[in-house]
Amino acid sequence: MKHQRTTDQIIEIRVELERQLVRLEQSMKVTDEALQTVELDQAAVGRLSRMDSLQNQSVSKGLREREVVRLSQLRDAIGRIEKGVFGMCTVCGGEIPYERLLVFPEAPECADCVS
Repeated sequence: MKHQRTTDQIIEIRVELERQLVRLEQSMKVTDEALQTVELDQAAVGRLSRMDSLQNQSVSKGLREREVVRLSQLRDAIGRIEKGVFGMCTVCGGEIPYERLLVFPEAPECADCVS
């Protein structure tokens, strides 16, 4: 089944995907800074401050993992646009409603296949 997206709809969604990609890449730079090695000098950093730093670093690692997944999702969606299969469910091959793509433009599956 061939999807019936208009060129304007595809362009609108691609612009949104690229905007999200740029924002994510900027966020990843900030996360990189937060993942820098925690200072080991106890004299320079108090015990509680060091514990806070280690906890923040742990949170940043979790954030990094989510960012990497999201980066892959955005790039995959842009790839589907380039291949001409954007908006088609990767599971059942059906059309993903335009309204779903507006909310979740990187969605690879229709709502039925996600559930």
